[in-house]
Amino acid sequence: MSHRKETEAMGAEQPIEDWTHIPWRKLERTVYRLQKRIYQASLRGNDKVVHTLQRLLMKSKAAWTLAVRRVTQDNQGKRTAGVDGVKSVKPAQRPTLVKHLRHHKNIKPQPTRRVWIPKPGKAEKRPLGIPTMLDRAHQCLVKLALEPEWEARFEADSYGFRPGRSAQDAIQAIFISIGKQPKYVLDADMANCFNQINHEALLHKLQTFPAMRRAIQAWLKAGVLEENVFEPTTAGTPQGGPTFVPSSPMLPCMGWHKLSGKATRARIDPGWFATLMIWWCCIEPAQESNRPKVSWNTG
Repeated sequence: MSHRKETEAMGAEQPIEDWTHIPWRKLERTVYRLQKRIYQASLRGNDKVVHTLQRLLMKSKAAWTLAVRRVTQDNQGKRTAGVDGVKSVKPAQRPTLVKHLRHHKNIKPQPTRRVWIPKPGKAEKRPLGIPTMLDRAHQCLVKLALEPEWEARFEADSYGFRPGRSAQDAIQAIFISIGKQPKYVLDADMANCFNQINHEALLHKLQTFPAMRRAIQAWLKAGVLEENVFEPTTAGTPQGGPTFVPSSPMLPCMGWHKLSGKATRARIDPGWFATLMIWWCCIEPAQESNRPKVSWNTG
C-alpha cells in the first residue's frame, strides 16, 4: 500500500468514543509496523524514506492515541503537574487530548516547571523540568517517530536510555570482557551533561525534516518557570519529559560513535551508560610498566 493510501486509511478511522474499549493491541501493531519500516530504512541509509515514514506515523491516530495513553496512564509521572497545574487526565478527557495531537504542528510549547530533586547518595540536587500534559503527549509522539531511526544508528556498546537495554546489560558486557584476563579500566563521567548540551549542535546532528526540527527547537527554547520566575534556556535539555529523558543522550551517542572507532583502533574496548563512560584494554604482565596513555578530542 502506498504512503498516500495508508494516510487516507488512518484518517478514516472511527472517532474515539470510549477510552476503555480501545483495541490497544491493534494500535500497537499499527505503530510497530511503521517503526519497523523506519528502522529498516535507517539501516539502509535512506533518509528520504525515513522522513516520509516518520511524517506518516505522526499523522496516525494510532500513534496519537498511544502517545496520550503513555503520558496519562502508563508513565510513573502521570500525576505530576506542569505549569498549567494539570495533575492528571481522566479517561473521559483523554480523547480530547488525542484530538489536539491531530494538529500537533500548531501546538505552542509551554515553559517547563522546574523542581529540584536530591541525587541518590549525595547532598546535592539536580533540576527536573516538567512539561505540561499536552507537551508531554506531543513529545511522546515525536519519540515514537525518532526512536527507531536512531536505534538503527546507535552502537552496540551503548546501554543508557535505550529500549530493551538496562544497567544490568552494561554490567554483563563488562564482566564478559574483563572476566578472563586483567585489564586496565578508565571510568569517566560527563559533569552536567544534560545542562550543557548545545542546542544548535543537537539540531544539526538530528538532520531531520523541518517540521520535526521546529518542534524540537521550540521545546529546547521554551524556557523554565521556577517559583513564578521565567528563565530562558540557552543550552541543555530538560530532564523530565518523555522525549528528552531518552533522547538527551542522543548527542553524546553520536559523539561517542566516532570516539568508539578511535578506541577500537587503539585496541581499547569502549562502553557507556547514559553519561558514564568506561574503556578497558588488556595489558600483559610484562607490559604493566607501559600503561596506555590515550588522549582524544571529542569535539
